[in-house]
Amino acid sequence: MFDLMPIAYRNVNQLWAYILTETLKRLGLTCAIICPGSRSTPLAIAFAQQVPEIEAISILDERSAAFFALGQAKATGRPVVLVCTSGTAGANFYSAVIEASYSHVPLLVLTTDRPPELRDCHSGQTVDQLRLYGNYPNWQTELALPSADLGMLAYLRQTVIHSWERAQTPTKGPVHLNIPFRDPLAPLPDGTDLSYLRSQFHPEDFFAGIANPCPIPYAPCPMPKEWKECDRGIIIAGVAQPSQPQEYCRAIAHLSQTLKWPVLAEGLSPVRNYAQLNPYLISTYDLILRNQQLAKQLAPEMVIQVGEMPTSKELRTWIDATQPRRWVIDKSDQNLDPLHGRTTHLRISVEDINTEETNLSFSSDYLQQWCDAEAKVRLVVDQTMGKIDEILESKAAWLISQILPPETPLFIANSMPVRDVEYFWKPNNLEVRSHFNRGANGIDGTLSTALGIAHRQQSSVILTGDLALLHDTNGFLIRNKFVGHLTIVLINNNGGGIFEMLPIAKFDPPFEEFFGTPQDIDFAQLCATYNVQHELITSWQQLQQRLNPLPAKGIQVLELQTNRKLDAKWRQENLGKFAGDIAI
Repeated sequence: MFDLMPIAYRNVNQLWAYILTETLKRLGLTCAIICPGSRSTPLAIAFAQQVPEIEAISILDERSAAFFALGQAKATGRPVVLVCTSGTAGANFYSAVIEASYSHVPLLVLTTDRPPELRDCHSGQTVDQLRLYGNYPNWQTELALPSADLGMLAYLRQTVIHSWERAQTPTKGPVHLNIPFRDPLAPLPDGTDLSYLRSQFHPEDFFAGIANPCPIPYAPCPMPKEWKECDRGIIIAGVAQPSQPQEYCRAIAHLSQTLKWPVLAEGLSPVRNYAQLNPYLISTYDLILRNQQLAKQLAPEMVIQVGEMPTSKELRTWIDATQPRRWVIDKSDQNLDPLHGRTTHLRISVEDINTEETNLSFSSDYLQQWCDAEAKVRLVVDQTMGKIDEILESKAAWLISQILPPETPLFIANSMPVRDVEYFWKPNNLEVRSHFNRGANGIDGTLSTALGIAHRQQSSVILTGDLALLHDTNGFLIRNKFVGHLTIVLINNNGGGIFEMLPIAKFDPPFEEFFGTPQDIDFAQLCATYNVQHELITSWQQLQQRLNPLPAKGIQVLELQTNRKLDAKWRQENLGKFAGDIAI
């Protein structure tokens, strides 16, 4: 026999858990996040027995654990397992499950449960866990109660294989298995006669043929003829986290150069970090479209949207007003058109479009107009930012885009950081690997997601505001399990800066108490509590020195203290001016 079988033979629960974990190991699972609890004991023991092939990480807070798992799955592109006990524990996974669903991240959520006879009778730590996450999982089921029958063990094996596949195909996302266990939960003899397995159960035969399934490749898709006949088209490179960013950017560049259409690249698109691949890259579209004359002059006839629509409200309003014919390129089965336009969804990846046999002869004045506007506005932005010496929130994104070590994993928090990145992230060739939770756009789990992305990866950075960080300070509890380095660039404006940009900011009271929500936290003391390094940044040169090179291990917080009101006033006064005097 082999190492795991002695403990698996002690009771049926442990045998069941062994079959489950061994199947996952052979499928290719490398990371399992385990939250402490009693009902999950058989799984916790089985995963611990699979170390080091499967890294088993214990994390106290379930919400933090779920977002750490989300970050790991983002960074690796592989499913990560998430385990919890019965009761409300699994409810704390909910926000991460929603984010995984909307942003197509493979998670395998294992909630353990009491057996059916202990439900609906006020037995402790029991809630209704069936369909706990509504319709968000790609697939969900409750496993049968553990059984030593060989046929039932085969059922378990195949169900786990199916779960693994459904977390990755046809689109990536969460899968939920609810797993009931009867006592005894510890690996104690339970009276079940398992001796027959020694002669009838042959692990190498039982697990033979298990392999990590590869997605079925799409055949090259011919280019729609309407594209070839249009000389006033644009490509929108939207929010995307492709597993092969260079190939993704090259495919968009090929499409752009074939059609002679400009590429309006969202700050969260890898296209801005592979700028040399794309000569028709437009990064200042939000600022350009604030000039009403330019917006009218540059109205397109056709739009190809690759992935999710960018964050920019200016871009969305402009497309809605001009009503171009649109195509959305994305392999998911979801509707990615919140504007409800004349839109055709092509359920393929941009790499699948065949551009080889297309050679258009026309020259595009429209393309040149976009490139001229980009060059002029980019120059104004860079000159303006370069002259700012005081600590201003918006400059952080502009500066970071130019100074990070090549290929740095970067997590960009929601609210103002993600918008400043769209406005000001300068095209570069650093191949920065940007990550974000733009599925549901919440601030839940910001720190934990970043730690999950950074774990066992290259030294990483997160750009976040103070409220998003405070909302997830339990993430710091992961520090003793964390392997690698994370630098937290903290924009501390003592409150919710994004609300300063909304009409409600003019109504105070109640604005400051209920929307600005200042927390008045001393982050130096907070970091000391968790034994995390903290440094107050007082100059841009100091920030640059701390971000390149980055440390190899640990967690550090670089705090930039800004004035929320002045940050908002600066944006309101300047966003419309960058392209205000531009003519093409």
